[in-house]
Amino acid sequence: MNNTSFPGPVRWTKSTYSGGEGGNCIEWAPNHAAATGEFLVRDSKNPHGPRLTLTANSWAGLIDVARDSDV
Repeated sequence: MNNTSFPGPVRWTKSTYSGGEGGNCIEWAPNHAAATGEFLVRDSKNPHGPRLTLTANSWAGLIDVARDSDV
């Protein structure tokens, strides 16, 4: 899928699995995922840095890893 087809600005949401002290912080773009099927993920400490574009299956795998993590 193509990022240019998304209507409007990407709105980022901090993951509920992110640490509260600024440690393991990731953000994702749920409105983009709903509109395009692409799951965008970035480091909240570096919002202008690189980001990942995941498929729905890859996103589900990332959530499973986060849920099962002891970190």
